[in-house]
Amino acid sequence: QVQLVESGGGLVQPGGSLRLSCAASRSIIRFNAMGWYRQAPGKERELVAQFTRGGTTNYADSVKGRFTISRDNTKNTVYLQMNSLKPEDTAVYYCYAQDGWSFANYWGQGTQVTVSS
Repeated sequence: QVQLVESGGGLVQPGGSLRLSCAASRSIIRFNAMGWYRQAPGKERELVAQFTRGGTTNYADSVKGRFTISRDNTKNTVYLQMNSLKPEDTAVYYCYAQDGWSFANYWGQGTQVTVSS
């Protein structure tokens, strides 16, 4: 079992920045994928950004050029730097990981990001 703990959400004005962190309870090196999803009220959960084991980084079109995903393998942590935030970025952001052996999917508890003036 893997625990994912997110932090860094909050309230920010349009145009502002936030950095989310996701700390895993074990090494993240062997995950097939690890990254961030978000879910806004009344909408389906959607991929925001992720690393894949093959080294690919994927971003949703809506966040390209504004959000950056990064990782620190020594801290078993993935980050999401969010710049130029818009009201439509308001959502609960979830950390996600897929185990490389069992292909089990793990989710964090979610952190609220609200972009509003």
